[in-house]
Amino acid sequence: MRAMIDLSPAQAADRIAALLAASESRTLDFKRISNKQSRMYEAVCAFANSEGGLLVIGMGDAKAMKPGDKAQSRVFGTEENPEGFDDFRRGLLNRFTPPINKLHWLRLPCTLHNGQPGHVVILRVEKSEQVHSIVGNGTWARMDASNRELSAVEIADLAYQRGVKSAETLPMPVALDLLNTDAWRSYCATRGLADTDLAVRLPRLGLAVPVDGVLQPLLAALLLFADEPGALLAGQGMRADIRVFHYKGRTVQRGEVPNLLLPVKTIAGPVVEQIAKAQAYVLERLAVGLTMEGSGFKARYRFPERVVKEAITNAVIHRDYRLNRDIQIRIFDDRVEVESPGRLPGNLTPATIDKTGSVPRNSLLARHLREFPNPPNVDAGEGVPMMFAQMEQARLYEPLYREQLETAVPTLLVTLLNEERPPLWVQVSDWIDRHGPITNSKLREMSGLDTLAASKQLKQWVGQGVLVALPAPSRQQASYTKPELAGLADLSGSLSLGLDNEM
Repeated sequence: MRAMIDLSPAQAADRIAALLAASESRTLDFKRISNKQSRMYEAVCAFANSEGGLLVIGMGDAKAMKPGDKAQSRVFGTEENPEGFDDFRRGLLNRFTPPINKLHWLRLPCTLHNGQPGHVVILRVEKSEQVHSIVGNGTWARMDASNRELSAVEIADLAYQRGVKSAETLPMPVALDLLNTDAWRSYCATRGLADTDLAVRLPRLGLAVPVDGVLQPLLAALLLFADEPGALLAGQGMRADIRVFHYKGRTVQRGEVPNLLLPVKTIAGPVVEQIAKAQAYVLERLAVGLTMEGSGFKARYRFPERVVKEAITNAVIHRDYRLNRDIQIRIFDDRVEVESPGRLPGNLTPATIDKTGSVPRNSLLARHLREFPNPPNVDAGEGVPMMFAQMEQARLYEPLYREQLETAVPTLLVTLLNEERPPLWVQVSDWIDRHGPITNSKLREMSGLDTLAASKQLKQWVGQGVLVALPAPSRQQASYTKPELAGLADLSGSLSLGLDNEM
């Protein structure tokens, strides 16, 4: 647990004002300090098990205000119950299993509801790599503006989402002989394994376990060595193939006749071959280019080859194989989309993946995949930062990572835009990273554009998917942020509050 950071009154004033103007949300909770701190522990647990967030201690929720109350009536400070606050801080050390370590404290001096000086404390809880429970009080997750205790089934599902558990370790009721393939022999030859008896080798490699006296291969073994892992998994409600869609235009037309340039390509096989075949097919389609409808102009795809290969490799290695959905690669005039089943594992978020790199969901699969000739992965965790660097060097927009949670099966969508990044975007991107959402007036100040031109530019970026518009009472008050940062905006964000830099 980090030490408490104290702000000066001048530094704290804007933060207090922003908090009083904010409402509870998925990433923001207000709590006064009572003699029982169970609800504060629940909030910490819920934030760690969800997307992280801010617990504001010593400030009541706006919903508890009466008509005519001033905003300042919500400010009670830690002075309302200093012993309770100390008990809460001590309890954070031993109330969770496993322990929650990534906690950041910021103390804001302020004027309390009674006019006396006091302090409000902000506790920032990071999204955790693990699944946490409160000793004797269950496992909690964050909803829109409240905390909910999870059932046993939901806890297990969260463990798979986080990558604490992986479907790759599930034993499969499949005959070992179905893994005696060219992929298995190639793997053994590369590793110099003279004895290729599956019944002997797979258990030693950690790829098979006995179940009721019968040796069963793990899912990872099927993915690595079976000729048709997707077919073998179909009976288990799982999938393991890749489907490639090449569309004409920039959108999917869901009419009677789809706007596909070619029939859908399904790519199956052991994952090492699957990755290689998918990479070759997509790169071939990108090399051909596309004649734009009605113009005769041939569009050229400018993606760096390494970026395309890495996006496909990551989708195969890090997908959640328990989910009944194939990887989908979609090629459009202006972009390539790689959509894989599952959410980002560990504590990764779309906002941090460029700095953190990938976190292996299927470490067993990744480890053995390295042992094939010409392996698609080096398993060094540098692939995602490389993608961002390569796209920047090519003067293209950075890769867009987005978790899609509204679908029946949650997926991770990676979008590579085939459009040159204007120099102004670099300034705008940096501004948003440092200060939070940008407005039309700020863009005008930064660029010299007039109001109409700035509006058109913002709409273009929204259309491209590199910005999203935040809810606002009027067009004049509209603000915009990156898609991966949109979830932080409802904190009045940790960005616009300046908390990330100080905590």
